[in-house]
Amino acid sequence: MILRTFGWSFGVTAAGLLTAFLYDGLTGLALVAILAVLEISLSFDNAVVNAKVLERMSVFWQKIFLTIGIAIAVFGMRLVFPLAIVAITAGMSPFEAFDLALNDEKAYAHALESAYPMIAAFGGMFLLMLFLDFVFQEHDHQWLAWLERPLARIGKLDQLAVVIAGTALALAGGYFADNPGEVMIAGVLGMITYILVNGLGELFEGAGDLDEDDEDVKKGPNGLVVATGKAAFFLFLYLEVLDASFSFDGVIGAFAISTNLIIIALGLGIGAMYIRSLTVYLVRKGTLHEYVYLEHGAMWAIGALAVCMLISIGHHVPEAITGGLGAGLIIAAFISSLIRNRNGDAGDEAAPDKQLHSTGV
Repeated sequence: MILRTFGWSFGVTAAGLLTAFLYDGLTGLALVAILAVLEISLSFDNAVVNAKVLERMSVFWQKIFLTIGIAIAVFGMRLVFPLAIVAITAGMSPFEAFDLALNDEKAYAHALESAYPMIAAFGGMFLLMLFLDFVFQEHDHQWLAWLERPLARIGKLDQLAVVIAGTALALAGGYFADNPGEVMIAGVLGMITYILVNGLGELFEGAGDLDEDDEDVKKGPNGLVVATGKAAFFLFLYLEVLDASFSFDGVIGAFAISTNLIIIALGLGIGAMYIRSLTVYLVRKGTLHEYVYLEHGAMWAIGALAVCMLISIGHHVPEAITGGLGAGLIIAAFISSLIRNRNGDAGDEAAPDKQLHSTGV
């Protein structure tokens, strides 16, 4: 199980560390290792959330997530995306941005940091919408019942998530941003992206649930209807946008460790690969159904990260805080799940849920 799931990650790690050593000796190797650990620590909650979506996809699309998806994550979000942001905000061509990144690392880092308010607004609003949609829904299990139950009740008010997210964006743009107009546009685009991609994913997934004979859905080994075709494609797209939103903080934070584009891409790429492998591992082991509060902890971590990103539009929030909050909430949720299981509360209540959701892959 470990080798089959993490084999690609081990291979990428070996290749990445060797490349770093050949490129910049022991210093490069150490920096890449540190960046990989940083990426894993900041994105662990991403793996938990991804696993909840990935279990609704066929084995074929899970493999796509681990192959094509990692290419998008490493080369797209950790290499091409920062270059594109610098090129757009600095009014230069992508080739000029690439030349700047290779030959003037400090200027490149400064240009990317200057664009961070817009990046934070886009990613923060996407993640905030994801968090609000979760806490405003009713769930079979409640981790923080004293808070989650009343939130689910008021969540019956239509479009409440959009109202709260829009208000948060207006406050962040008005009080924290030096260029409120740019931040507002980026934040609105983040909301639109979430609504569009999530809506399309739910549309095709919902269609599959209603018609199990449709060509876009199939039954998994344990009888679960899993998405293929159009349904799986939009779920895959949703996962990629979600990963992108999580990666913004890590990409910017990486410049505190190194300003070298190649070193950053190698380190964050290795970390991204482990997050993907961990996602598949959680699905195959059924961890989210054994420890039922993990998803709740991850979602509250996402909410905390979204708030930190909005605050960081005007004030730097140390990576230790964002990573620490996420890790702390997930650890607390895991401990709560352990206590629940040991007290025998999982029993018959959790069995149907596990049967419904486990893919058995």
